[in-house]
Order: sequence, then C-alpha cells, then structure tokens
Amino acid sequence: MIGIDVGGANLKVIDGHGVHIHYCPLWTGGPLTDLLSPYAAGRDTLAAVVMSGELADCFENKLQGIGFIVRAVQEAFPAAWFYGTDTAFHTCPVPALAAANWLASADFLREEYPDAVLLDIGSTTADIIPLSRFPALRGLSDLDRLRKGYLVYTGMLRTPVATLISSVDIRGITTPVSTEYFATSADTHLVLGHITPDEYTCDTPDKNEKTRAASLRRLARVVCADLEEIGEEGALQVARAFWDRQRKIICGAVSRVKTETGASSVIVAGLGASIFARECDGTDLRGVLGPAADALPAYAVREVALRTRGS
Repeated sequence: MIGIDVGGANLKVIDGHGVHIHYCPLWTGGPLTDLLSPYAAGRDTLAAVVMSGELADCFENKLQGIGFIVRAVQEAFPAAWFYGTDTAFHTCPVPALAAANWLASADFLREEYPDAVLLDIGSTTADIIPLSRFPALRGLSDLDRLRKGYLVYTGMLRTPVATLISSVDIRGITTPVSTEYFATSADTHLVLGHITPDEYTCDTPDKNEKTRAASLRRLARVVCADLEEIGEEGALQVARAFWDRQRKIICGAVSRVKTETGASSVIVAGLGASIFARECDGTDLRGVLGPAADALPAYAVREVALRTRGS
C-alpha cells in the first residue's frame, strides 16, 4: 500500500522506496494522474489518499474539486481509499474528503503522543493540531480550523511577502512595502539559509532562477527597488522583517493552542520542522520518522489504512 496526499500545489507519495514530492499546481492543470501512474504496480495496487487540493480556485466549489481528485487518482489506482474528516475511508466523492489530510496525521500520532500539539509546517500552511482533543477534531472544516487557530495560512515557500508585513526598516527609514507579487517566503527562507535551492520546489514569482542572488533581487522589488539601490543588506532586512513576523504568528498560535488544551509538549513535522522545532521548543519528528516527516499526511494515511485493514 502507498500513501498519497494531494495538495493544491504539491503531490506527496510514500511508497516502499521512500518519499516523493512533486510540484503539481492543480490550478494550472497539474498532471495528477500522469504523476501517480508510475507508482501503480498494477490495477490492484492499494493506495490510501488524503487531499486538500479541492480548495484550488480552478474548481467552482469544494465538491467539484473532490470529484476531480478522486477521479484522477482512481485512473491510476482504481482501488484507492480516501480518508475523510469523519475518520472513515471512502471510495467515491463525498464532502467529508475536503481537507482531511491534517486529521489523518492526528489519527496516526494520537496514541504515541496523546498530550502533544502537532505543528505541521509545509510550503503553504501551518497546521496546529491538539492531539488530546482528537474526538472534537472530527468533522472540522478549514473554516472551523481558521476560526479556532488550528490553521495558520502561512508556510515555508508560497506565502507572498507582502501578506505579513506592511513596512520594513531600510537604512533607518521606515519603508512601506508594495502589495505586488514580487517575492515569497521561499525567497526569504533561501536567503536566510533556512532552506536549500533544491527545497525551493514551487514556482518563483518571476519564473526565474532559484538562487540566493535571484531571491535577493525579488526581495528588493518588495520595496520597489533594484538590488543595487538598497544593497544586499537592504534586501536581507526585508527577509528578516518577514521572518520575524512569520515566526511570531506561528509560534504564538502554537503557544495559545498548547495553553488552551493543557498540552505538555510540541512535535513538529513538515518542510520547516527543524527551524520551527527550535523556535517553538518542540521535537522534530524527522528524528523519529526520517524523511517521512516531510510528507506526514501521506505517511499517516497509509498507516491508518493498514491499521484499519488489519482490524
């Protein structure tokens, strides 16, 4: 059995050979079936699936997105099981399949870490999940989680810089930022050394290189400047201002959920696990799960399916 997590931007697959992450933006017609087909050894290959890509704005509504994803997966894996927010597996499109990936992670981890808050920080969002509250988590939508502070919509790669900061200090002068799509969190984390160029797996705003120099140029444009106008230090000030704000938002949300639920610890997964484990005084699950922690919902849904199948 393999595990699959279909996001709006990324497709994550766990199989016997390891972790496979493909950039697959559904809003541009990402080739979901084509990417999945090589993992199917035969028509009877079992796959356990979660999704969040149904929210992509190429779909008129979530149910339309769910139907598209289910059909695309079933073309490669006719016997696929789809995990829902009702904690059940389904074989056809139902509303409960919308954004159930985080719940699969909680379902998998809740017995091993019954008194922890899970932070899964990926390319686009931060999921903050109190594992001790698992029964109350069933059925929550993304709207519910936003309201409860369990979903923070900022991540390591795809967050536009201007969404978190309105101004930055450049050479002692408070400088407003433009609200153009000039740079993202990936540019910030690359120039600050938090990610490598290989981990910059999404498109760049200008469709150009994924290098430190190119990211500095994109960050300079956030304040309507060429890099030569403000220098490398000026571009780094943009990056630091964004990172400071992002860190405070995410760690503050984790702290609030931990306090509200009386949790004793924090465990961290996803692309940003190593840095946020340090910032939030948590445990990096990469030390336990290895690379699978970078694709936790795909790994988790496979394990939950195997547990269900064997029960």
